[in-house]
Amino acid sequence: MRTALIRSSALAQPLQVGEGAPLLLFSGPCQIESRAHCFKIAEHLLSVTDGLPVSLVFKASFDKANRSSISNARGVGIDEGLAILQEVKSKFSLPVITDIHESDQAAVVAEVVDVIQIPAFLCRQTDLLMAAGATGKCVHIKKGQFLPPEDMKYAAQKVEQAGGKSILLCERGTCFGYRDLVVDMRGLVILRDLGYPVIFDGTHSVQSLGGSGGGVSGGNRKFIEPLCRAAVAVGIDGIFLECHEEPQRAPSDGLSMLPLAEVGPLLKSLSLLRNIERRNGI
Repeated sequence: MRTALIRSSALAQPLQVGEGAPLLLFSGPCQIESRAHCFKIAEHLLSVTDGLPVSLVFKASFDKANRSSISNARGVGIDEGLAILQEVKSKFSLPVITDIHESDQAAVVAEVVDVIQIPAFLCRQTDLLMAAGATGKCVHIKKGQFLPPEDMKYAAQKVEQAGGKSILLCERGTCFGYRDLVVDMRGLVILRDLGYPVIFDGTHSVQSLGGSGGGVSGGNRKFIEPLCRAAVAVGIDGIFLECHEEPQRAPSDGLSMLPLAEVGPLLKSLSLLRNIERRNGI
């Protein structure tokens, strides 16, 4: 299996992702709410990952462009958002990741972030994928809720065609009926067999699309832990966890985010499980 490298001015050495490397953790709030809020969450994440075999990358979105309703909060915008992410990166010596929705955002975002994320609904957008690949940054591609895992090889090929060399593939659930998402653990094996490091999105996978009414996605966070544990047991390379100190007050994805107080215990559990998985050569 190929490994991926996350290069960041915040780190003395690149982070390696893949076989033999520590568990990668993409974590932070769904969207950037303020500088102070991002600082609070970054500080907490650093404290709970201290001493664990986990490589932390701070995640937050400057724009939630795929909100269900036009009235839903989208975020602070690209200029303010990138400025805040740069401050998080500098203050906490943390690599950062954010998502892009338009091709012309790639080069601008790449001036700050260390990993560019392609949202699941956009994983077949050729120009977007190639623009991300052309930056030379690590590219994290979320599998569309509508896409068989085998077809993610075509998304990765588009990034590679543009010059991208570090690619991560992410499972975030598959549509089951109109609203629910399910996670087929066979998909993690299929993604891994494509030859790229695999990330499991433990929070978006528990969403219910528009399931809370009023144009807002629902979710059931009680399934985050068991799904993450199952994914680690399969042998994935990283976990994506959105978190918030008060998810019920979050401007987006509150029902599927993990409360901050639960992040530390979950990571300890996953680290122990991954150690067992590696010792047994699974």
